[in-house]
Amino acid sequence: MVWLVVFITHLNPNKIHTELVLVLCPSFFLSRRTGLYSVQSRLKNASGKPPYHCYNSRDELDELLMDEYWTEVENITLSGEGKGDAEPQEVVQLKLPDEGEQEKAWLTEAGLATLFDESASDPEDMMGLLFTLTRTQAAAVEKRFETIRKRNKQHHIPDVRDIFKLPGTLESKVSLPQVVGQGNGAGPSEQSVSEPETDINLELSFSDQALIYKVDSKASSEALTDTDDKLPNFKLSRDKTGLTKMGDLSPQDMKKVHRLVLIEMTALFDTAGIDLKAHKAVKLKVKESGLFGVPLATLLEQDQRRQPGTKVPIILQRLIFHIEEEGLDTEWLLRIPGSATRVKVIAYVMKPTMYVCILTYVSCWQAVHVELEGKFYEGLFSWESLKQHDAASLLKLFIRELPHPLLTVEYLIAFMAVLKLPTKTQQLQALNLVVLLLPESSRDVLKALMEFLQRVIDHKEQNKMTLNNVAVVMAPNIFMFKGFRNKISMQQELSMATETANIVRLLIRYQNLLWTIPKFIMNQVRKQNTENQKKISKERAMRKLLKKIAYDREKPEKQEKPPSEVRAADSSSQGVIRVQAPQFSKVSMAVQLTEELQASDVLSHFLSQKSSVSVKREDLCLYEIGGNIKERCLDEDTYMKDLLELNPSAKWVIKWIIQR
Repeated sequence: MVWLVVFITHLNPNKIHTELVLVLCPSFFLSRRTGLYSVQSRLKNASGKPPYHCYNSRDELDELLMDEYWTEVENITLSGEGKGDAEPQEVVQLKLPDEGEQEKAWLTEAGLATLFDESASDPEDMMGLLFTLTRTQAAAVEKRFETIRKRNKQHHIPDVRDIFKLPGTLESKVSLPQVVGQGNGAGPSEQSVSEPETDINLELSFSDQALIYKVDSKASSEALTDTDDKLPNFKLSRDKTGLTKMGDLSPQDMKKVHRLVLIEMTALFDTAGIDLKAHKAVKLKVKESGLFGVPLATLLEQDQRRQPGTKVPIILQRLIFHIEEEGLDTEWLLRIPGSATRVKVIAYVMKPTMYVCILTYVSCWQAVHVELEGKFYEGLFSWESLKQHDAASLLKLFIRELPHPLLTVEYLIAFMAVLKLPTKTQQLQALNLVVLLLPESSRDVLKALMEFLQRVIDHKEQNKMTLNNVAVVMAPNIFMFKGFRNKISMQQELSMATETANIVRLLIRYQNLLWTIPKFIMNQVRKQNTENQKKISKERAMRKLLKKIAYDREKPEKQEKPPSEVRAADSSSQGVIRVQAPQFSKVSMAVQLTEELQASDVLSHFLSQKSSVSVKREDLCLYEIGGNIKERCLDEDTYMKDLLELNPSAKWVIKWIIQR
């Protein structure tokens, strides 16, 4: 129940007077969609349920459902205005780099700075990367390079055609299989499970698939409204060499993945004629300690000193745990704001003959916020007294109070541009690439958040929070970083509302796909590693030759493989692989290699032999190490014989992994 204090000032020509009216009224919200202030009761009706009536299982985001979005926006605005006693912080400043500078920044991030600055990096590494590029990826690099070359005509820069040397047409470079899953964007409703699933092609470059689609449908294009309304049942086709998820690779290979994914994402948008202008974040003065309003990297550093290996901030983990501990069946979970504690002016309404100033008691949990900051790490905070809706509000506050947006300033525009692509397949592929580009800390937090939101949705029959409901409530918290609303017009905000909600829908619905590294990217990483190994082998051969010349008097020694490599080669040729587990045993384990042998079978065999090992199965991983990959944690469905054919020089090692 909320008291409204209304000051009505009459603006008549002959007299001006003010009336004060005290009104008992439900809370209300401002709809920027209509520009009017409306009142909506949060009081329970006779049945004991809040009078919200937009619970539905449809896939489309209708106008009634989007009212929840604007309610959440106003809750955010009001809660933010109540922190007058909090320490003031700078807001994110967005800056578009000058023409030419953006292209240089892009090439540098892609590991191709040597194209415009010979002293920037190792030219051999650059050539190894260029050697792996597809036709469309090379075109994306060429486009950025040409922009720089035109701006630097006075300097001698090699002609781009001499660098790439990619003869022939697209048809001779790329095979043209049918691109699956494009259709017209139609798909099952949110509750449907009977619709056929559509495979996502991870073997052919996404940008090549988009180009094939563009060539095949010159005279027709899908309406974006159609593709926005339905969410098809996409699934990943199984790969015998195993799927690769984020976190499965070594930092060295992840660096290669980042560069290739950046080039691929840009090529995909180029194919659709979408020019991405990435913003550059201006450095801010930020908090160096605490829980809320602290950069993720800083927060993780302080958490890792307490719990080594932490990937998701402890406070976020604890808030999620508390919400789930209270039960996910609570109606309108995430939608209902926290408890009320203060008075604020929330609206000014101009009418022809009067000026109305409205004040209300506003939702606020700043007291809990402050208490958490002071007592959380000491273990003195009373979680029993924290209400579930307050915990949910604090979780949303944590996300939007980050000094840099969770989706990052650099890639926020790319996330927004995803829905401009013509098919749902391409949108999902682009979203996959942008997620992979996020910094590790942002990516891990986003994944933990999406997994939690899916668990909330799994209880939709009880809590009335469907995929659509959760998406519209969470979208402004994820996309509206500090000071965001001051940087855009009302019209821009209106157009962004449905777009951001749809992006959150995709992030939640397809999270099992989005954190997967496409196979064609993995193949390019393997190819690049192979090229680098050839370079190293040549250098070794040259050193041996020089050594032979210098010590010509000595009898040349016969080159022999290390005993371990000889044993590995002999074992695999005899139908046996040797698996090491240095953390648990000094003796390697022999496993019979068959057509059906999977990574899960190797782990089961290991645990059956090592009964003294007190480690849970889910905490173990079989790693592929060496050969054309640095290190890779294997998907348990990986077929070992197929992977051995792909990487015959690999070693197999079982490791204990820490998951936090």
